[in-house]
Amino acid sequence: MEKIEIKIVGLSYSQTQSGAYALVLAEKKGKRRLPIIIGGFEAQSIAIELENMKPSRPLTHDLFKSFADAFKIKITEIVIYNLIEGVFYSKIVCEQDGKTIEIDARTSDAIAVGIRARCPIYTFENILSSAGIQLENEDIESGIEDEFIENKTKKEEELSLEELELRLKEAVENEEYELASKLRDEIKKRKEK
Repeated sequence: MEKIEIKIVGLSYSQTQSGAYALVLAEKKGKRRLPIIIGGFEAQSIAIELENMKPSRPLTHDLFKSFADAFKIKITEIVIYNLIEGVFYSKIVCEQDGKTIEIDARTSDAIAVGIRARCPIYTFENILSSAGIQLENEDIESGIEDEFIENKTKKEEELSLEELELRLKEAVENEEYELASKLRDEIKKRKEK
């Protein structure tokens, strides 16, 4: 079976499940999206890396990557290889001393580690055809799925620029990186106006 490369195009609070986040992946060469519901900790870890934020102490996925580096294990790819009853199954593919090693992992953890390793993410046609969403909109790069992603809250829209900057500082200090990412984007958007 031929692997299909996918990339992260969106991450936000899930409107369908309380306390969860929607990670939206997309075909690199296509219009299908693959939404995956993940937990808050994993979403925060992915957001931190995507936004190039540096936490004061390493998170679990940073530790995993550092551990791999220390023992000369190269993380080569992440593969979402199965979907059973709504649960995605993934593996982290590594190499050490010319030997390939596959490590079973939750998809959210595999992706959080994979983006730190700057390695590609793959899946298969059967998974995209059963769980993927075909986009009718031609705007592939926007990464925004109204059905799954909420960009900002009404409260953030009502805050002044100074209040937003204060909330951003507090969010970073409290290690609330998902919130910090949203606040930073809102500040950037307002400054560009």
